[in-house]
Amino acid sequence: MMDLIFGLHAVQSLLKTDATRIQELIVLQGRVDQRLQKVLGQAQRDGITVTTKSRKVMDEMVEGNHQGVIARCTPGELKDEKYLASLIETLDEPPFFLLLDGVTDPHNIGACLRSADAAGVHAVITTRDKSAGLTATARKIACGAADTTPFVVVTNMARTLDMFQQAGIWIVGTAGEAPTTVYQQDLKGPLAIVMGAEDKGMRRLTRDYCDFLVNLPMAGSVSSLNVSVATGVILFEAVRQRQLG
Repeated sequence: MMDLIFGLHAVQSLLKTDATRIQELIVLQGRVDQRLQKVLGQAQRDGITVTTKSRKVMDEMVEGNHQGVIARCTPGELKDEKYLASLIETLDEPPFFLLLDGVTDPHNIGACLRSADAAGVHAVITTRDKSAGLTATARKIACGAADTTPFVVVTNMARTLDMFQQAGIWIVGTAGEAPTTVYQQDLKGPLAIVMGAEDKGMRRLTRDYCDFLVNLPMAGSVSSLNVSVATGVILFEAVRQRQLG
């Protein structure tokens, strides 16, 4: 079964990082512009077959704005717990991970990946069940970050958190009722930040594994931020602290 990756940023990133996966590049009939020509030029250099289709056909192939370009690809290598354990052992700087506990909207997955890439996170981790996973829509929203930041799918979040603790990685979870704000918490050193699901937050067992719980102080009338927005805020507070040393 082939993966369908769509959107200019996502396809450009794949061409740059793993072009051998692309079996066919499908582009919109009649579209001629500089951005698309750059994609087509790279595909030609890599010997990738290019075909044209009508907008109607392309709209039916994927859900979302394909921007006139879709890549049919072999499935990417799935990163799992073994990959994560190996990554921890090989890092030559304090680990910095993002865990998404039950995030089900692919738009949020993609946006979190994009923020994680910008913040220098070593891997984004989610569960095999009750999670959106790395769908084509998530890849498009990530704007290429899905091909630069490792996306790890684990079967058991609690077991992964236990592995982190055994490796000396501090686990910081987010909860609206937490007594400490993210700005008061020390986010330097080996760190894993856990973000909960859009509607229910972290699961109880995940919360039990957290060394610290933090909240984002809300000054307005809304009670919480979208999970991807909150993720960006927290990741870059960690970046700020880590740069200060």
